[in-house]
Amino acid sequence: MLGLRRAVGALRPAVGSAAAMSTLLVSQPRYAWLRELGLQEENSGVYNGLWGGGGQVVTTYCPATNEPIASVRQASLEDYEETVKKAKEAWKVWADIPAPKRGEIVRQIGDALRQKIKVLGSLVSLEMGKIFVEGVGEVQEYVDVCDYAVGLSRMIGGPILPSERPGHALIEQWNPVGLVGIITAFNFPVAVYGWNSAIAMICGNACLWKGAPTTSLTSVAVTKIIAKVLEDNKVPGAICSLVCGGADIGTAMARDERMDLLSFTGSTKVGKQVALMVQERFGRSLLELGGNNAIIVFEDADLNLVIPSALFAAVGTAGQRCTTARRLFLHESIHDEVVAKLAQAYAQVRIGDPWDPDTLYGPLHTKEAVKMFLDAVGQAKQQGGSVVYGGKVINRPGNYVEPTIVTGLPHNAPIVHTETFAPILYVLKFKEEEEVFAWNNEVNQGLSSSIFTKDLGRIFRWLGPKGSDCGIVNVNIPTSGAEIGGAFGGEKHTGGGRESGSDSWKLYMRRST
Repeated sequence: MLGLRRAVGALRPAVGSAAAMSTLLVSQPRYAWLRELGLQEENSGVYNGLWGGGGQVVTTYCPATNEPIASVRQASLEDYEETVKKAKEAWKVWADIPAPKRGEIVRQIGDALRQKIKVLGSLVSLEMGKIFVEGVGEVQEYVDVCDYAVGLSRMIGGPILPSERPGHALIEQWNPVGLVGIITAFNFPVAVYGWNSAIAMICGNACLWKGAPTTSLTSVAVTKIIAKVLEDNKVPGAICSLVCGGADIGTAMARDERMDLLSFTGSTKVGKQVALMVQERFGRSLLELGGNNAIIVFEDADLNLVIPSALFAAVGTAGQRCTTARRLFLHESIHDEVVAKLAQAYAQVRIGDPWDPDTLYGPLHTKEAVKMFLDAVGQAKQQGGSVVYGGKVINRPGNYVEPTIVTGLPHNAPIVHTETFAPILYVLKFKEEEEVFAWNNEVNQGLSSSIFTKDLGRIFRWLGPKGSDCGIVNVNIPTSGAEIGGAFGGEKHTGGGRESGSDSWKLYMRRST
């Protein structure tokens, strides 16, 4: 216990006397439910059929209070090497199991997640900072994609094509790529892994997961649930391996030729580095990166739809979704009215502890995110913007900032073109359809977009070749939120990858004719 306390103290300086006196939340009676997930004061962060880990001990913190929750012993590079070898061996067993039987095991994983949905959702809320209903919803998304994958396991395959040679046929054969590396971000510590792993597994692949270091407990808890299902079915646990770690493990995965596909979710800056490392070895990557998403509101829009949609898209998850609305283009004739109504709506947002059922808006994930928020607000003011709502840090424990509305900036202001992972909404005026469609597309990222109008012709132009260039194109709904049946992903600096539904399964397989 003494060594653990030294590790906790070494990794984070005390903040006042309360922080110095605090103990790990996992040991406090109020958080006894964490034990239901198999979590303890120090947890192994490596799973390859057996639990272990010989790397650094890292403590994760509750963003709502900055109190330490528990610790995870991360993977060393030696642990990584051993785990890759075991995962490759496990793949040999998994690939021989018929796809529908693989689907049955994935179905059981979904059922196991259902049984733990509230307690796992509570952990997501505690460790990531999103409100409880979003934490539960994220686990539900993993459950849903398991259900989707079960059906898909009986449908994957290619066509038989006519041959120009008599008595011959062309068969399009799909086979698993092998080992799929999955690197996920802090903001969706369960769902993104679920999108990737459920589909990759029914395709016949083994998975190696590295979650965000700041949500390591969630990675461990999810893997414990999966591991039991695999063990109950007497298949190798290394089919779903886990290596908690930092940049050294991520770099090793990107450079490792044994990683047949690397799925990376995170910032555009890091994603570019990952892409270059993977491409240098002629590997295959699936990138889900940033989004500088816009909502466009025309003068004929139903404002009863616009106000709640813009609010939800901009402040949901405290602005920390890749699909968060960061730009709001308003036709000049309705600009002032919408800004006034939106500010009134912002004033009604209930801010509080993420696990309180009445809370709609929680903290940012880290203190570094708070600094980035303040820096972005400062830059917006320097570039001519006016803060009409929010803009400050909230005086309470944790990483809370005010949801913020900024007006008065030009569409091409540098800060408007910068994705800040925070609840800052830049409200911009426009006059004509053609110009605002171009402004939607002028940023580097191309993830999500939305238009509010009743004009059918305009809607189809928006959906067409000269409309939005994003991977997700919405009409009269927010930018955030996606359904598992469709392919999720974006263009340009968002990375071009697609996950979850439609024909995204093909990315996890190789094709032979």
